[in-house]
Amino acid sequence: MTTNAAAQPARNTQPTGYRDRFPRELGGPLQRRTLIVLSTATILGGLGFGASASVGALLLAEVSGNDAISGLAAAMSNAGAAAAGIPLARIAARKGRRTAVVLGSSIAMVGALFAISGAALALWWVLALGIGILGVASAVQLLSRFAATDLALPKNRARDLSLVVWSITVGAVIGPNLMGPGAVVGEAIGVPSLAGVFVFTFFAQLAAVCVNFFGLRPDPLLTAREIQAAAVAARPADAPETTAEVFASRRAKVLAIVIIGTAQAIMVGLMAMTPLHLKHHGGSDALVGITLSLHIAGMYALSPVFGILAGKIGRLPVIVGGWVILLVAIYFAYLSGENSLWVQIAMTLVGVGWSAVTVAGAALLTDLTALGERPKWQGRADTFMSASGAAAGVLAGIVFAVSDFSILALVALAVLALGAIASMYPKLRVARQH
Repeated sequence: MTTNAAAQPARNTQPTGYRDRFPRELGGPLQRRTLIVLSTATILGGLGFGASASVGALLLAEVSGNDAISGLAAAMSNAGAAAAGIPLARIAARKGRRTAVVLGSSIAMVGALFAISGAALALWWVLALGIGILGVASAVQLLSRFAATDLALPKNRARDLSLVVWSITVGAVIGPNLMGPGAVVGEAIGVPSLAGVFVFTFFAQLAAVCVNFFGLRPDPLLTAREIQAAAVAARPADAPETTAEVFASRRAKVLAIVIIGTAQAIMVGLMAMTPLHLKHHGGSDALVGITLSLHIAGMYALSPVFGILAGKIGRLPVIVGGWVILLVAIYFAYLSGENSLWVQIAMTLVGVGWSAVTVAGAALLTDLTALGERPKWQGRADTFMSASGAAAGVLAGIVFAVSDFSILALVALAVLALGAIASMYPKLRVARQH
């Protein structure tokens, strides 16, 4: 690899061209193939996980007979993802992304079996445990989006990451509408009708395992390390540090993680109680399915748009735009009451705002972290993100049980303020230079 960096002033850390700094392997055919494999596996994983997420709260309320426990579905799912975030990141750091995602999806299959068994035996705690184990599938999706950046050019990181996030749309939107077919399967195998959805989840995760196991070769992270080692060996001794090396402060990375986790807490807190809110006001299963589909479509369908914008105008402007969208969503949620249309508008906007913040936030964290440390910090981000969702799910269940959806919206507004404050840290603006 050749570079003209030595001929430039030392204060100028902006490259004249990406191909001056990065070899052909980055952003090339291998990266495109990696994106196809990750996206395909994510579609399959999203199909199963989206289906189970749509019925988790309703099934827990049915099996336990307690609406307050229904919030445990989102909490357990996010807790499972949080518990898996750092271990999967460590496995990825040692063995590569392929090993980590295959193991994670395999564990999620076990969770689906636990969920079916808990529903069949009318043991709500076994069902909740299964939902928690199944939450590892969410950790796999989070890990996959970061895997999409391993071989990406810096200018394309947000875009490539967002393409994998977008691929969740296909399965996740279809998933909530599988309650009808799931009921048929559930009756056929002698379990509660809602539990039949978890059968789809099991086979979808199995398919994701096969796609990643056979398709994710060579491993993107291990390959990126080989490329970096070769680039470092070829770089002149007097070449300046890269922008990421100069600005990757610990505080900036922590705040980037806080931003991501805040958006997750808002999204999970409102989404977890939406099915019950609609049911309490006479909503049908079909209405719940459509509402969740709109919400999930909002979460993923526009992610490539936010990825492209984050690459063109910078990570922070997209994050700030996400906060604004979430603010509007909270306003509609607060005023929704019995108006199911306003609930649908609110939940769709919650998904859109979440997408803007998390896509740009994940790209921001990657920008601020050197390759050797990325699995560690990405694992921390995934763990904090999922833990924030778990805490929000528990809190939402309690708040909803003692008050109503409008009060829950006010709590979400207070959480949003935290994320907005974190976004004001000046050194986060350096991501624009990548």
